Amino acid sequence: MASAPHAHSDARDADHAYGTGGTGLGDFLRSRRAAVDPLAAGMPDDGRLRRVPGLRREELAMLAHVSVDYIVRLEQGRTTRVSRTVLDALADALQLAPDERAYLFTVADVTHSAPTRRPSQSEAAPRLHRLLDTMTDIPAIVVNHRMDVLAWNRGAAGLLTDFSALPPAHRNMIRLTFLDESFRTLYADWPRAGKNCVATLRMEAGSRPNDPALNALVGELSVRDQNFRTWWATHQVRGPSELVKTYNHPLVGTMHLDVQQFSVDTHPDQKLIAFTAEPGSESEKALQFLLQWSDAHATADH
Repeated sequence: MASAPHAHSDARDADHAYGTGGTGLGDFLRSRRAAVDPLAAGMPDDGRLRRVPGLRREELAMLAHVSVDYIVRLEQGRTTRVSRTVLDALADALQLAPDERAYLFTVADVTHSAPTRRPSQSEAAPRLHRLLDTMTDIPAIVVNHRMDVLAWNRGAAGLLTDFSALPPAHRNMIRLTFLDESFRTLYADWPRAGKNCVATLRMEAGSRPNDPALNALVGELSVRDQNFRTWWATHQVRGPSELVKTYNHPLVGTMHLDVQQFSVDTHPDQKLIAFTAEPGSESEKALQFLLQWSDAHATADH
């Protein structure tokens, strides 16, 4: 149904009053988006001509884990209330300095659905990083509820992928499982691994329906992968459990590894995932060789 002309005027006035139209939030987001170097933000050169400097809207949406339409509505002043979680994600994606971050919260009409989190890119506690570094014989990573990889050790980089070479927005185990071909080929039974990922994500989505980054991840995978879209529609859910996964590693061949998840009492949103092999097995020998190779390779690089 079409709205009366004065209704649009009232809506625009309300947007200005809340700081999201005109020279408020929308103008600030556009100016900061134009100031970001796409290559420095991890965006690949896709060959398309950039008509304006900075990030495209779809690139900012990907980095902030929100939809492109949501970015458009923010910049055009058609969205007046923004959660702290989304503002933090936008601030991180736009690489805002502390004063710019504070200004972003000033011009936005902030909802209070979640507390402000620290602006650090890695949310894993320093003690978890130290713990990972001591696990020289066990590949391990720290993930959050979306399976974003927050920290990893050298063994995990050798087993799975060099996470440091990926843009932060791409360091997600489920995203890699579906959208990264080399990561996908690690799984001897990729359909089983993919279905487990979908079921785990569906479980988290049910308990966190208002998580914008999780919803954006589901949306991206639904658009870009037919299998994800099909399996998501089945509504299968799955909580944390011990698994045995078979990996076809390009360096050491087939390994059967136990994948165990451990909760982090001080950070309930996070889990430590460790990959181990049965003692005395061929998989243990292969894993030990891989760890030695990773250590030697890392030492040679330095």
